[in-house]
Amino acid sequence: MESSLQDASPQPREFRLEFLQRITNNFSEDNIIGEGGFGVVYKGVLDNGIVIAVKKLTHKGLNDKEFINEFNNIIRARHQNIVQFFGYCYHPGTSWVMHNGQYIFAHEPIRILCFEYLHGGNLESHLSDEQPCRPDWQTCYKIIKGVCQDSIYHLDLKPANILLGNDMIPKIGDFGISRIFPSTKTVTTTTRMMGTMGFMPPEYINEQEISPKYDVFSLSAIIIQIMTGRQSYHDSGSVPSEKMIDLVCEKWQKLHPTMSLQTWEEVKTCIGIALRCLQDDRHKRPTIIEIIDELNRIDIEALSLTIEVLKD
Repeated sequence: MESSLQDASPQPREFRLEFLQRITNNFSEDNIIGEGGFGVVYKGVLDNGIVIAVKKLTHKGLNDKEFINEFNNIIRARHQNIVQFFGYCYHPGTSWVMHNGQYIFAHEPIRILCFEYLHGGNLESHLSDEQPCRPDWQTCYKIIKGVCQDSIYHLDLKPANILLGNDMIPKIGDFGISRIFPSTKTVTTTTRMMGTMGFMPPEYINEQEISPKYDVFSLSAIIIQIMTGRQSYHDSGSVPSEKMIDLVCEKWQKLHPTMSLQTWEEVKTCIGIALRCLQDDRHKRPTIIEIIDELNRIDIEALSLTIEVLKD
């Protein structure tokens, strides 16, 4: 599976702490572009003008072993739909501190990871509570298809971790708790539970089982929030699937009264996929490959129809 994650991105480099301090204005609050449980992200500009995201990891709950694990996950997860990794910084952070009336050496290492900066922000900023995602349907469809191309155990897929470029093509970031397992393997983890409620499947919450269907469940939550808003996702479990499909299609038809048959098929297919991914029984959820095949089928049918029209 790892070979399918590789692309032609350049090898990551080691950055000096002093250099990262300079390009982020000494990690100024004015340069903060994001915060999370694992650290604070700053905007920095390299000497060649390229803008990067500088993620300064927090000390809380993170030791050197976990940093090395995250580093290796990122190095191995190189893919066109994954945020490009530019480099890292590890600084021992040794300093004198007063303890019990005398000075001692304190070891507080500084750990930093650097990624490409995407100007479109994260998907979360484009969502609303009651209405579909703000971009038009074709943009939403592009985002849904892009997110479905992922082929790694991310374990924390959510709108805040889906970043968008100027062209609104999505890339997945924040691999803080990701893992790479054989593609068909199911494991039971004994480590502390990590992830985001609402995006974690029931088998992980109840049994701490991780399988290829983990991210499939998370994907359902993302698609439903894109298509209907956050509140409708929370209500989706109590609404029969067929009724939910009708409600979503009606909502998009109101937004686009002249919706084409092709767009109607895309909307109906995407919400149908999302509801199947939402199944409590992981065995009933489709695989990522099945999802991709279904989306590709729509595009192939649309292309065939276009060719037929041109022939006429």
